[in-house]
Amino acid sequence: MTPAQAFPPPPTGASRTLLPSLAAIDVAGPDAREFLHGQLSSDVKALTAGSAHYSSYNSPKGRMLATLIVWRQENERIVLVLASDLAIAIARRLSMFVLRAKVTIAASPRALQGVLGSGADAAIESAFGAVAPAWHDVRATDAIALRLPDGRHVLDVAAALPGIIEALPQREESMWRWCGIRAGVPVVTAATSDKLIAQGANWELVGGVDFTKGCYPGQEIVARMQYLGRLKERLFAFHADADADRLAAGTQIRGVSEAGEDDAADAAAAGIVVNAAPSPEGGSDLLAAMSIVAAGSEALRAGEVALTPRALPYAVPAIANQRVRL
Repeated sequence: MTPAQAFPPPPTGASRTLLPSLAAIDVAGPDAREFLHGQLSSDVKALTAGSAHYSSYNSPKGRMLATLIVWRQENERIVLVLASDLAIAIARRLSMFVLRAKVTIAASPRALQGVLGSGADAAIESAFGAVAPAWHDVRATDAIALRLPDGRHVLDVAAALPGIIEALPQREESMWRWCGIRAGVPVVTAATSDKLIAQGANWELVGGVDFTKGCYPGQEIVARMQYLGRLKERLFAFHADADADRLAAGTQIRGVSEAGEDDAADAAAAGIVVNAAPSPEGGSDLLAAMSIVAAGSEALRAGEVALTPRALPYAVPAIANQRVRL
């Protein structure tokens, strides 16, 4: 297989971006943590005020309905950050299971923003007086900034931005999405909802699954795959010399054998695009949930677009153990 290329470095300096592809769900009330702990794949009860982590909301069959940032902003208020095209549906689904719990759930109309780049930490420190470690937030008046592990900051702004942040050069949201791809962190959208298991999206590798917390929808399937199953899919990164609009989420990926002939069985099961964004070097980069066997193909295509592998920033154990060449 072609050796995986390294991603280019993140953008220099600091910039901000609007995040229309992301939305917030507010979960509030004295039972908010207990309720979400029983619904999501992460240990929500372990979160302290001002901290966050990745999580997922799954179907009873263990498929990811949404990937989430679970952000405990206050003692009795948790914000779920997820794909905007899923926010209303996920809020409604969660509300179906509230029953007697003292909790309210509502998709928020407010917009999220982001700060990214090699100077992001310095910009946040200048605006907020401090920069938090990964998965913690800092506050200034009506704005809160959460630092993600890859160095991006999510801004939840109830009123005006701090002046220093507002003065930063503004980028297209596609750069934010590219930084997420570079970090190997998938975002499930409407096109891929209910199609991926957690391990098939490397979700446990980025901290989105707790295997000791107890029951939640789909927990038995996720745990069985972790301890008893033979994993057949993983998340892979690729580069394509094509515009990102040709690599929409859900686009089928087909593998080609070393002999150069399409193998119909492998092609049908090869995988799908999860996220794609323009690359700073030209073309596009993407994350794809792939058959481990098919990912060993010497030639892969998303639709008619040829793919070359990119190196993820973390180790993926199943790839080394199970990948074989076609």
